[in-house]
Amino acid sequence: MQGKTVKSSQTTITELMIPSYANFGGKIHGGILLSLMDKVAYACSTKHAGNYCVTVSVDDVEFLEPVEVGDLVSMMARVNYVGNTSLVVGIKVTAENVKKKIVKHTNTCYFTMVAKGDDDKPAQVPPLK
Repeated sequence: MQGKTVKSSQTTITELMIPSYANFGGKIHGGILLSLMDKVAYACSTKHAGNYCVTVSVDDVEFLEPVEVGDLVSMMARVNYVGNTSLVVGIKVTAENVKKKIVKHTNTCYFTMVAKGDDDKPAQVPPLK
């Protein structure tokens, strides 16, 4: 199986934070951010593996800065490690206040994903170049 580069599966998703995403404190709910991180981890790992991937674990989720309604949040994902059937995807999250021209690093975390074949069993993943 031929290896793939980190660049070949890098994925960025950007989404506008809307009022319905806010928690009781007026900031974007952590669960919304986790859901978006899961989405980008899936996209990145699937691009690398060439198969459907599922989330096995989420490590070191750190909420460094609050995210505000109206911010453009970007989730930047890249494959950091590849095992036989698993991948570790590192995700960096930034929030951009377009009016104030401020970009802040709000989250970093690591998702462990497992590739699944058509038989729903773990599938081998291409090595990382």
